[in-house]
Amino acid sequence: MRYSYAAEKFAAARRCLMLPHSRGEAASIADAFHECHLGLHELDRAELDDSADSWLRKLDALMDVSELASQGDGGQWQQKAETFTTDQKLELSILIDELAYWFSDKNREGD
Repeated sequence: MRYSYAAEKFAAARRCLMLPHSRGEAASIADAFHECHLGLHELDRAELDDSADSWLRKLDALMDVSELASQGDGGQWQQKAETFTTDQKLELSILIDELAYWFSDKNREGD
C-alpha cells in the first residue's frame, strides 16, 4: 500500500498534538512536524487529489523555517512553533487531522 507509511506518520503527528510534550507545547508541535516530514519524504505529490494537495501546501507554509536562523535547543521547527498564534495552532491541528484521515482512507482503499 503506497500510503501506509504516510498514514502511520500522520497518525503519529496527530498523537503528538494530543498530549503536551514534557518540554512544552512548542516541542509537541516540532515533534508533529518531524512525523509529517517523515511521512512526506518519498511521497509523490503529483498523485494527490486537490484536497490533499491544498492541505499539504498549507502545512508546508506552517512548517517553513527558511526565514529562521537556527539557535538554541529544539531546532528551527520548535522556534517556529513558539511563534504560533492560537489560530495557527488550530489550523495545524485541523490540517494534520484531515491529512491523517485522507492517507488512512486511501491506504484502506488500496490506492
